[in-house]
Amino acid sequence: MTSVFEPSASTSRHHPLGAVGGPSLADTLPSINFGFDDLRDRMAKFTAKFDAFIEQGRKRVLEERNQFRMNVAELQEDQRMKKKDIEILQLKTNTYQQTMAKEAAETREMQTAIASLSSQRDKQAATRDALKEQIATTQKDIDARLAAQRAHAAQMEAQARFNVPELDFWVTNLCMRIEGAGVEDRLKFVYTHVDEKNWEREAWFELSTGSRDYDVRHCRPKLEREKVEKVLERVNETRELAVLLKGMRELFVEAMKS
Repeated sequence: MTSVFEPSASTSRHHPLGAVGGPSLADTLPSINFGFDDLRDRMAKFTAKFDAFIEQGRKRVLEERNQFRMNVAELQEDQRMKKKDIEILQLKTNTYQQTMAKEAAETREMQTAIASLSSQRDKQAATRDALKEQIATTQKDIDARLAAQRAHAAQMEAQARFNVPELDFWVTNLCMRIEGAGVEDRLKFVYTHVDEKNWEREAWFELSTGSRDYDVRHCRPKLEREKVEKVLERVNETRELAVLLKGMRELFVEAMKS
C-alpha cells in the first residue's frame, strides 16, 4: 500500500498571511510514493532470513562444538587407552627384561655348573683310568702271588707226604702237639716239658704259612724277636720244618731258665 505525502498544519503556518486563501506551494508539488510498506515487508523478510541464518549458525556452532567436545572426549579416551596400553607394554617390557636378565644369570650359572661338572668328569675319568691301571697291576700281582701260593702249597703238600713220619717223630721227641690257631693259614705248636720246675707248663707259637717264607706271629712266653728272626732265616733257607721246631723249643727252654 502506497502513502501520499500531505503537508501538515505546521507547514501552512509558515506561509504568509496573504496566501491563506490561495493554493499552497506544497499543494502544487507532485505526490511522492516512498514505498515504506514494501520496504518494511522486505526488511521483515530480511530480518526473518537473518534470524533464521543466525539460528542455523548458532545450531551449527552448537553442533560443531558438541561434535568437537565429543571428538575431544574420544581423543582423550583414546589417549587414556593409549597411555594405559603404553603402561602395560612398559610393564611387560620390564617383566621381559627381568626375565631375560634372570635367564641370562641362570644360563651363566648353568654354564659354570656344566664347566665344573665337565672338569669333575675329566678328573674322574683320569682317576678311573689310573684306578684301572692300578687294578690291572694289582690283579697281576695278585695272580702272581696266587700262582706262587699254589706252587708253594703244592710243594708243601708234596713235602708233607714225605715229612709225616718225620713230623710224628718230632712231635713225640719234642713233647709237642699241633693245633689250629683259629685263623686261616696259621698253625699253633704247643710244647710241654720245657720248664724243669713244672713239666706241665706249656709254651707255644703260631706259624704263618700264607706266604712263601715262614713267619712266627705270636708266642708265649715272649721271646726276643731277633732270636726268632735268626731261627726263621735258617728255616727259610733250608726249607726244613725240623729246624724251626728244634730252634723254637731251644728258645723256650732258654726263656724258662731265665
